[in-house]
Amino acid sequence: MASFSFGAGNARKLRRIPLYLAGRLLTAVVPRSRERWVFGCAVGVADGALALWRFAEAAGERSTWLVADADQARDAEGLGIHAIRRDSLRGLWETARARVVVVTHGFGDVNRYAVTGAFVVQLWHGIPLKRIGLDSPETTRSALFPRSRTMNRLLALLYRRTMRQIALLPAASHLVRGRLETAFGLDDARVPVTGEPRVDVLSRGSVDHRRRTARDGIATALGVDLGDRPVILYAPTWRDGAPDPAIPTSADWAGIDDVLARHEALLLVRPHPLGAGEYRGAGERVRMLGSDLVADVTPLLPGVDVLITDYSSLAFDAGLVPLPVVLFAPDLQAYTARRGLYGRYRDVAGDGPATTWGAALARVDGILNDPTAAIDASRRLSDAVHAHRDGRNAERVHAAIRARLDASPRRPTRAAVRRRKNP
Repeated sequence: MASFSFGAGNARKLRRIPLYLAGRLLTAVVPRSRERWVFGCAVGVADGALALWRFAEAAGERSTWLVADADQARDAEGLGIHAIRRDSLRGLWETARARVVVVTHGFGDVNRYAVTGAFVVQLWHGIPLKRIGLDSPETTRSALFPRSRTMNRLLALLYRRTMRQIALLPAASHLVRGRLETAFGLDDARVPVTGEPRVDVLSRGSVDHRRRTARDGIATALGVDLGDRPVILYAPTWRDGAPDPAIPTSADWAGIDDVLARHEALLLVRPHPLGAGEYRGAGERVRMLGSDLVADVTPLLPGVDVLITDYSSLAFDAGLVPLPVVLFAPDLQAYTARRGLYGRYRDVAGDGPATTWGAALARVDGILNDPTAAIDASRRLSDAVHAHRDGRNAERVHAAIRARLDASPRRPTRAAVRRRKNP
């Protein structure tokens, strides 16, 4: 399983400084096209970037997707998307020439060395419950000098300067807007409340259609016939490369199997794509649903009957389904001390999270018997963070991009410069 930490990532960034400087020189001399857009996403051809790409393509934008590997290239081809390799010379050139650059995680979603000067749209990939960016000390840790305050301050300065390149960062609501502004060091004008394109899929069409489509997607990914079986999704969040502290013990697996057998249910385990941990001991009623099978789990939420998570943004998205949520956080104190959370966890978890598999399973058992109260709680949480639930977030984001592009001065082309010099 892939693993990643801020410390290791920041160390690599410091070693790449000469490449970033070379990229700055390139973007200083290469004019950006007025028409070209490039898209990228760390988890593949998915997430909010795909939702916005579809709308932008329909609107006539000249768009290219930058892919990281052959698997992503095949996914793009299957969707009819023009794609090129992100880290190739063509990927460098396309990023350098693009007027609009769309990412969901970071500038490395496209060719990171050629972003300077573009109109950067950072869609992000979820409503933050755990602190992110400048709001979390994790962001500025370095594996090279892990205890150096000077290095932390330098990394914070570099991070802030880099984030200033973001021209647009859509927010789900005014509450979320405040978190994104401080996390990325941006002003109000760059963080409009348009809603997130990545969750449009949870609001479009009828409830029955969304559930059928999601169940078919789960069945196809796993190669199983779900029938009418209840489906439980366990999706822990990223812990900066550390293992999931809630990996079940043998006794936990026995308890899990007992609840699943009683309800004839299926448990899907989805580790974070950048996380760590081995989920051994699972029985036949447990299936892995990693990012190798499904890049973006959001469209599959309507096919799930109960979500178990800890600090993931999925807890906020579930109410759009609406989907009952069990908050399971065995390391709440340690995680809060190291990473930090926005607000109070009990405002999200209600009376308090489950801290053991036994407690989490008891809640799952109760929900499968009667989900009404849990659905209502999930819907109330979603109402607090989602200002728009009409399936038109991508449309609003596209309109915001076009409005800013049309209002901003454009760098003259080389031909225009020559005409001014030689009228």
